[in-house]
Formats: sequence, structure tokens, C-alpha cells
Amino acid sequence: MSTSTQLPSSPAKGRTLRREIGLIGLMWASVGSIIGSGWLYGAKNAVMMAGPAAVISWLIGAVAIVLLALVHAELGGMFPVAGGTARYPHYTFGGLAGMSFGWFSWLQAATVAPIEVEAMIGYAGHWSWATGFQNADGTLTTSGFVVAVILMAVFVAVNFLGVKVLAHTNSAATWWKIFIPLVTIFVVALTHFHGSNFTSHGFMPFGGKGILAAISTSGIIFALLGFEQAIQLAGESKNPKKDIPRAVLGSVAIGAAIYVLLQVAYIGALPGASFAKGWASLAYQGISGPWAGLASLVGLGWLAWFLYLDAVVSPAGTGLIYTTSTSRISFGLSRNGYAPKLFEKTERQGVPWFGLIISFVVGVICFLPFPSWQALVSFITSASVLMYAGAPLAYGALRKQLPARERPYRLPFGQVISPLSFVIATLIIYWSGWSTLWRLGLAILLGYLLMGSYAWYATATGKSYAPKMDWKSAQWLPVYLVGIGIVSWQGQFGGSGNIPLWVDIAIVAVFALGVYYWAIATSLKAAEIERNIEDVEVVDEGGH
Repeated sequence: MSTSTQLPSSPAKGRTLRREIGLIGLMWASVGSIIGSGWLYGAKNAVMMAGPAAVISWLIGAVAIVLLALVHAELGGMFPVAGGTARYPHYTFGGLAGMSFGWFSWLQAATVAPIEVEAMIGYAGHWSWATGFQNADGTLTTSGFVVAVILMAVFVAVNFLGVKVLAHTNSAATWWKIFIPLVTIFVVALTHFHGSNFTSHGFMPFGGKGILAAISTSGIIFALLGFEQAIQLAGESKNPKKDIPRAVLGSVAIGAAIYVLLQVAYIGALPGASFAKGWASLAYQGISGPWAGLASLVGLGWLAWFLYLDAVVSPAGTGLIYTTSTSRISFGLSRNGYAPKLFEKTERQGVPWFGLIISFVVGVICFLPFPSWQALVSFITSASVLMYAGAPLAYGALRKQLPARERPYRLPFGQVISPLSFVIATLIIYWSGWSTLWRLGLAILLGYLLMGSYAWYATATGKSYAPKMDWKSAQWLPVYLVGIGIVSWQGQFGGSGNIPLWVDIAIVAVFALGVYYWAIATSLKAAEIERNIEDVEVVDEGGH
């Protein structure tokens, strides 16, 4: 059965998504997710952790994301289904792996929208009417909580208008989100650029460890995340097999270029007095809104005004599209039998309404007195990269088991890029630090409890959609998760420090390679993979 443009464009039995998004809509969904609150904070946080060598951190992060995006581009063209990142491991490794990576996907998507709302409220504190929305530690006050809930409700309301309205709304916001950073780069670099800033206090004051830690914990990877939005919306694409790869790769190229240029411009524009006590002690008036504060400091008040406005528009656009993504991932999880069928029900606009309601509820929970934007970036980064790590594994298994299957985009040198991207994803997770990973471990256990319980219920009651766990083909997964945790606990990034720097990185790299080839060796056989794909294609075409 085909999953191309022959799919129906209207809902079938209230369980089918509408195929109404073109290439620009898909690309802008990804670009709109990449350029969010990350650009407002990332340059400042990165330079405080790595000094001017933060430029290297951004380049490494960009290469890592490009490698992962290349793998996703081939898979997205092969399988244009809603919530794709949550479903590839299900095809190739069966129920347990599919449930696990599905939970990783949903976890990161559900927490991004509330984080973007907090960023909006944080920058809005520049205006007197919004100063009472946040406490000194960045958590929300009662009035801030009410505003946050209203903003999340707006995201959900726009999504209920249908995917076509969403695509137009997001496209308009994305044009703005690209324009403002480019103007900022040009104006700041042209009028206030000091090349000596890159060397006056040392180019690499915190060594290699600072460069690597900045990738995960300062917001670099968080900022570059989002290319997968085109894949999550593949079930609503007009021409998915051609447009998905183009949208994924195009969005990464645009986002990476903008972020690297922003870091260079930010470092060059800083007054020498702001880092006189060292990069870790960077300080100037208005630094809580880094870019807008810097613009005011160097006499660009008009630019600062636009930046404060953009601090509302950019995060809002990202929060809007991640609200969409969350509901599509839960839609995909339900199709695979890991969540109640209620998540698949769509209203007359083809929108999975229950998934949107749940995304709203999760957002409200995230607004409770938890850590602020900066403190949650590492958590979301780790969950996101853990989600991305499933794609190289699925890619390797599909190249081995189904080498002749149609691939609208075939990745050159894929047998090298795929394991390399898995190693890099594992390193980024490790660099997030032990304090982040043990919390992520608790969240993973919660996911196993929730979805595992439902899978057990579906199996015990004889439901036709009950997933088969396929324990044998996922035998590597618990070893992988626990292994990363042990090295992190003993390593240099927030751990006990018993494993020396660079030795720990070598251990993680070798360990990841071992897991990669172990997973490929134990993946499902060709017939089983085809059966899993066929089952999903049947329901995606309106069946049950």
C-alpha cells in the first residue's frame, strides 16, 4: 500500500489526518521550531561556559545535528507518517524499543512549549506591567502562572483551527523570526564589532571540557533542535516523499548558519568592561535579556525594542508548533498500541483533539514552581537527543534487512554516517551531566510505567492492536540506558570524576559503537519489519 500523495485528504472515520502542507509549510515548521527562545539566550550562556571558543561549540553542535538530520531525511522520505520519530524504532526493533523511543519523543515535545512560554514571560519582564510575573529565581508568580496558562491555551486554540491555518500562522511568524536575527547580526557586526574580544582574555579559557559541556548545557543543541517537526507532520504533507528530506536538510542549514553568525556577532559586540573579570563573570545592565540588553548598552535602542518584541514572537512560534508535534506523537503512539485509542480521534478539521488537551495539561504542570528556562534546557536536550538516537539504529537495521526498499532520498556514505551520528548523539547525552541524566532516568521509568501498563492492559484484554514487545530485538536497550548512566555517574561531567577527561569520552564512544552494531545484529527480520510497516500503513490510510 502507498503512503504517497494518493492518501485521502479528508478524515476517514475520524482517525485520519489531512494532507494539506507543502514544502514551504514543512520547512517553516522546522525552521520555526529551530529559531525559538534558544537564539535569545544561547549566545550568552555558551560564551560564559566556553569563552570565545563557544563558536567551536556551535560548529560541533551543528555538525552533530546535520548528521542526525541526514539520517532522518532518508527515513522521513521512506515513511511519511505522523509522529515519525516515535515510530521508526517500532518498525525495526518491535514493541519495547518502539514504546521507549516513543516516550522519549513525547517527553521532549511536551516540555518545549511551556519552556517557550517561560522565555516569553522572562523577556517581557522588561516592561513594567510584566515585572511581577516571575520570582527572582525565574519561577512564576501567581499572576505569571495565569498568563502562562492563557498562552498555552492560545497555542491549543490555534491548533484546533486545523493544520492549514496552523501552517499559514507559523509561516508568517517564521518569516519574522528569521528576519530579526539576520538584522541583529548585520547591524551589530557593522556598528560594534571588536575582533580583539576573541583573544584578549584567551580564546579557550575553559579548555576542551568547556567547549563540550557548552554543547549540551548552555542551550546550543536545544537551540538547534526542531528539524524533526517536518517529520512529525509527514502524515499531513502533500508530497511527503520528496518534500520531507528537502524540508529537514533545508531547515538545518538555515538554522545552523544563523546561530553561528549570532555567536560571532555577540562576542564581537560586547564592551570590554563586561568581561573584564573573565568570561564566566560576564555582566552588563540588562543581561537577563542578553541580546536586547546588549543592544541598549551599545546605543541601539531601536533594535532593543524590536528584540523585546521578538522575544515574544519567536518563542510563541516555537511553542505553537511543538504543541502540534506533541499531539501528533501521541497520535502515533496510539497507532502503535502504546496509548489509548482516544489519542487517535480527530475532529472535523482533522485535528487529534485529545492529544492537544493532554499537551495543555502537561504545560500547566510544567508551570508549577519548577526550575526556570536555563535549568530545564539540559533535560530537554538529553530527552531530545535520546529520541534522535533511535533513527540511526532504525536506519542501520533497514539498510541491512530491506536494502531494496524504495528510498526517495538515499543518504551517501550512510553506513559511516549512521553509526557516527549515533556515537555523537550518545556523547551529547553524556555531556549533559549526571545531575540531568539521573532526573531523565526517573522520567524514563515513569514512561515505562504509564505506557507499559497500557500495553499490558491491551494484551490482557485481547485487543487487536496490542503491541508485541519483541524483547529479544531490544535486548541492547536497557544495557544502553544503564551504561550511559554509570559512565555519567563516574565521569567528569557532573559525576564523581573517577574516570579522567577524554578517557570517559573514549569509553562512551566505544560503548555506543558496540551498542549500535549489537542493535543491528538483533533487529527484527525483514518479514517482521515489513509486517510492522504494513500494519501502520493500513491504519494511516483510514483503517483500524
